[in-house]
Amino acid sequence: MSKLKEEKIMSKVAVVYTSTTGNTEKMAEAVAEGAKSKGAEVVVLTADAFNAGEVANYDAIAFGSPAMGVEQLEESTFEPMFADVEGSLAGKKVGLFGSYGWGDGEWMRTWQDRVAAAGAVLVQDGVMANYEPDDGALAQCKALGEALA
Repeated sequence: MSKLKEEKIMSKVAVVYTSTTGNTEKMAEAVAEGAKSKGAEVVVLTADAFNAGEVANYDAIAFGSPAMGVEQLEESTFEPMFADVEGSLAGKKVGLFGSYGWGDGEWMRTWQDRVAAAGAVLVQDGVMANYEPDDGALAQCKALGEALA
């Protein structure tokens, strides 16, 4: 009696982030954990290791950046990388996450608008943590990873 071998198609997810205090890094780890729990192949990269040429290698991408200055993406590493990949995101499943210490989350709303304007498919609203992510924020990050997988 022969058994049929089922091949499971695994999605490939990139988690690309910048973290200045470690808070966004904790969130990135939770996103990766969530995607892995759903069977995805996950690659975690810092923003300086990712560029537009990499986008096609992944089924979905989670981007993480802390809010800096007047509620904007981290500007020395993350913003230049994101500006580079933005034009390659059409049709791509994308999730956003990050930490902030002030303001009301305007940076996340602006970022979501940029991603939508680029033609990407946001899998859910961006996940924000005020300073260090608490258990609730980490659970939301895990759910974001699951949605991307």
